[in-house]
Amino acid sequence: MRSIFCILIALLYGQYSVAQNKQLLYGVESLPQSLLLNPGAATSFDKHIGVPFFSGFYASAGSSGVSVDDLFREGSDFNIRIREVISSLSNTDFFTVNQQTELVSIGWKSKFKERYYSAGIYQELDFILYFPKDLAVLGLEGNADFIGTAFDFSDLSTTAELLSVYHFGISQKINKKLRLGARGKLYSSILNANSARNQGIFITTETPDGPNFLSHDIRSADVVLNTSGLRSLSDGDASGTGLISRTLFSGNIGLGFDVGGTYTVNDKVTLTASLLDVGFIFHSTDTRNYQLKGDFSFQGVNFQFPAILDGESTVDYFQNLQDDFLDQLNYEDDLSESYITLRPVKINAAINYGFGFFGNQDCDCFNDETFAKNNIGLQLYTIKRPQGFQGAVTGYYDLSLSSFLRTKVSYTVDPFSTSNLGVLLSTRINKFNFYIAAENVLDYTNIAKARNAAVQFGFQLLFNENY
Repeated sequence: MRSIFCILIALLYGQYSVAQNKQLLYGVESLPQSLLLNPGAATSFDKHIGVPFFSGFYASAGSSGVSVDDLFREGSDFNIRIREVISSLSNTDFFTVNQQTELVSIGWKSKFKERYYSAGIYQELDFILYFPKDLAVLGLEGNADFIGTAFDFSDLSTTAELLSVYHFGISQKINKKLRLGARGKLYSSILNANSARNQGIFITTETPDGPNFLSHDIRSADVVLNTSGLRSLSDGDASGTGLISRTLFSGNIGLGFDVGGTYTVNDKVTLTASLLDVGFIFHSTDTRNYQLKGDFSFQGVNFQFPAILDGESTVDYFQNLQDDFLDQLNYEDDLSESYITLRPVKINAAINYGFGFFGNQDCDCFNDETFAKNNIGLQLYTIKRPQGFQGAVTGYYDLSLSSFLRTKVSYTVDPFSTSNLGVLLSTRINKFNFYIAAENVLDYTNIAKARNAAVQFGFQLLFNENY
C-alpha cells in the first residue's frame, strides 16, 4: 500500500519537472514548429534548418485533480490529507507527461513559391495514468466497511510510449483563399506499455451458510498489460548502443498522417484547422504480455494449526491457495503476443483576426500571403485518450513588436486549470531564430499549487523571410 502512495507522490512531483496542447506555437507562421501542428499552415520564410537536437523541445505534465500542495501543505495531518485527496479524485482524473525533442528539422519552398516542404525526425514520450479510484479506496480503507460494494477493475487505465517519428510534409497554396497540407509519418516505437479497457470486479458478500461468514469474489476479470521493448531491458540489455539503435529504428513500426488547412475569409479573418496523428503502431518485437482472466472465490483462511487439512503443512496450504488463485484466473506473465496501439488523435481549430500588416498598408493582402503585426483569436483543441476526449479552449493575442521580436500571450481553460496564462517570446537576429514559451505562469510564484506546467524552446536558421 505504501508503494502505491509513493508512486502517486512521485507522479505529482514529476509534473513539475515539466498536455500536448501547444497553443502558444499554433498559428505562429514565423516558426517552423507551427507546421507540425498544422501541415497546411502558411509560412513567412523560404527555408529553415533546425539546430540538431535543439530546434524544438517541449515538455509538459500535470494532474487534473490534485497538486503537491494538496498533499504537503502545512497545518494538517498527512494521513488525513491522503484520505481527502482520494475522496476528492474520481476515476476520470488523470496524471500525464508529454515530452518532444526535434532531432532533425528542415524545410524549403518550391521553385514557384506556392508549396512548402518540411521533413525531420523527432522523439516523443507520452504517458497518461487515470486515477484508479476503486482500487485506491480498497487499498487504503480495506473492504471491511464495503460489504456488498463492487470495486471495478476498469478504473485501471494507463498508456506509456517512447518513440521516434520520421515525417515529411507538404503545404500547398490552392488559391488566394485556401492552403492545404498533409504530413506522412513513420513511427518507430522504442518502449511501450498499455493497459486499458480492463474489466471485472472485486466484491465481498455475507455468506452465513458457508464455511466462513464472508466470501471474497473476483468476477469476470479481464485485466491485460501489453509491453514492447521492456523485456530486453529487464533481462539486462540496457546498453547505450542498444537504446540508440532502437531510437533510430526499432522493430515495432507504424504509419500515420496529419492533415490541415488555412482558409482566408477576407483581409483580416483567417480560419485554420488540423487533424494530427491518425495512425497506429504494430508491436511484434520484444513483446511481453501479462493477463489475468476469469473468476475466483475465496472463503477465507482456515487457521487450524499446526496441521491445517489432513496433515497439510502451513506452507503447502498457502502455496496451494496461491496456485488455485493463479489457475482459476488464468494468470499469464510470459506471453509474447503481437498487438496494435493507436496514436492519440488530436484536433486543432482556430479563428484569427489580424490587423496592422507589414509593408505597404494599401497592399492587396487578400491576394498575397502577407502577415499581420497584431493577431487576436480563439483556438479549440482536443485529444483522444483511453477514456474519452480531453479538450481545451484558448484565447490569444499575438504581437510582432518589431521585425526581430515577437510575443504571444494566451489564456487557456483545460482539465488542469481555468486560469492558464501562457507567454511566448520569439527573436530573430539576421537568420538565427530563438523562441521560448511557458504556460501557467501565474502559478510560478508558488509552483506547488500548480496542477500543470509546460515549457518549450527552439533554435533554427530561417532564410528569406517576408519581413
